[in-house]
Amino acid sequence: MATDHDDERDAITAAIQRLLDGCPTRSTGALSTMQLAAEAGVKRWVLTHKHVDLKEEFVRRKSEANGIPPAFQHLHARAIDAEAAAQALREDNGRLRERVAVYAQVIHELRSELDRRIDNNTQRSPVRSLAVSIT
Repeated sequence: MATDHDDERDAITAAIQRLLDGCPTRSTGALSTMQLAAEAGVKRWVLTHKHVDLKEEFVRRKSEANGIPPAFQHLHARAIDAEAAAQALREDNGRLRERVAVYAQVIHELRSELDRRIDNNTQRSPVRSLAVSIT
């Protein structure tokens, strides 16, 4: 004959598994004692005072998973890879911005030199030159 104590333990054990599997039914799915109690449908004090061993098992299993349910570990790994790729792209973008700034400066200097030479040539020659178009 099952007692309330056994029913609570079964509910908590099932809730631990659901949370760690990333399949919550009654809670947010966060790996916390508060959400474990919500997932099990028990008061938090029942978990922290009556079933301390189950709470400690949950904390241990949560730490083994680095606080990330195993069902979501592959997503966490993908997120880490994506962040590394984004960082590499930010660095490339910074280098390219620097290069564009250098090119813009070179273009400006070349255009200034060309304008200066055109001005010098038009002052010396009585013949008017056609406008030079740089594309």
